[in-house]
Amino acid sequence: MSASDLPTSSRVVIVGGGIIGCSLAYHLGHLGWSDVVLLERDKLTCGTTWHAAGLMTTFGSTSETSVEMRTYTRELYGRLEEETEQATGFEPVGFIELAADADRLEEYRRVASFNRYCGNDVEEISPEEIKRLFPLAKVDDILAGFYLKKDGRVNPVDATMALAKGARQKGVRIMQGVSVTGVTTDNG
Repeated sequence: MSASDLPTSSRVVIVGGGIIGCSLAYHLGHLGWSDVVLLERDKLTCGTTWHAAGLMTTFGSTSETSVEMRTYTRELYGRLEEETEQATGFEPVGFIELAADADRLEEYRRVASFNRYCGNDVEEISPEEIKRLFPLAKVDDILAGFYLKKDGRVNPVDATMALAKGARQKGVRIMQGVSVTGVTTDNG
């Protein structure tokens, strides 16, 4: 890419083309911000995104904002493929959090109660139910599980590419092979 391809100004410049940068570009584009540029030093997902685990779980927080963001993200990955015609690899295979001692059981019951208050469907299940859902599990030392049937996994690279495509569809410019070597501020 030549320097002449770079815009001389932009309302927003996003540095980094991983899942976070592409999500930011996608959401700004969907808010109507078309004067947005995302710069990636190499290729999209080349940093840490490509080897992320890809777990998509909404459980574990006692922050209403966090639960809402996690639930929104799960729903986004569920519809993003249809919107962009780009696979995300999202599979709602379910998620089970295990409690192996009394303290953890008490903690997860509090978390589950709060999650249900926020509208997140969490079900406490027995060790036998865990074994039924996940036959490879060793459950003889487990007190209970907390199951979210809509949670699952996503392919981080595919999800990033879908977010990038959705951003481009809204007019965001994504430029790869552009290293950011400094930031200049003017008027604050």
